[in-house]
Amino acid sequence: MKEISIQDLSEMGRVQRLNLINSCTGYKSANLIATQSLDGINNVAIFSSVTHLGSDPALIGLIVRPTTVPRDTYKNIKETGYFTVNHVTENMIADAHHTSANYESNISEFDKTNLQEEYKENIKTPFTQGSPVQLYCKYVSEYYIKENDTIHIIASIEKLYYNEELANEDGWLQIDKGNVVALNGLDAYCLPKLIDRFQYARKDKPTESFPK
Repeated sequence: MKEISIQDLSEMGRVQRLNLINSCTGYKSANLIATQSLDGINNVAIFSSVTHLGSDPALIGLIVRPTTVPRDTYKNIKETGYFTVNHVTENMIADAHHTSANYESNISEFDKTNLQEEYKENIKTPFTQGSPVQLYCKYVSEYYIKENDTIHIIASIEKLYYNEELANEDGWLQIDKGNVVALNGLDAYCLPKLIDRFQYARKDKPTESFPK
């Protein structure tokens, strides 16, 4: 196996180092975060940093890059307190990736892609039409990470929407049935498929699969 040291990283070009470190940790979630400004302008952006934090209460985390430049998603979340998380499917990847382009704050990425807004009853924040799993989230708190000047947003899941064909009787969602993609690094979109699902692991007992 090839060995890379801290010294090696320091001598790499910026793009090569960025690609290596962003891909070496493995697959990440691919989600479209949709927000709305106080002026009613919608924003949607691709994120690979949404993580599960707990189920009771239902909390997620989201990393926002340094705010030394305008970050419309962060600004809208702080001002309105709400955002949506929308899983990206195979047929959405080109448009989802395009949302990472640096548009001005008064331009909605929905208007620059084939992505379409979707609205739910009594919710002003848009969802992304066609996403098989959608979360309506409320800002709870944030933590500044001084080591790289990023912000870890903590949010509660206020409402959850999903296509019924994904649901198992025990509540588990088999999201590969919805052609949900994952990210390898910053720009490579992959289509995971279920291999197996295992029952709760107990010490000194063989690992058992769920009945097929």
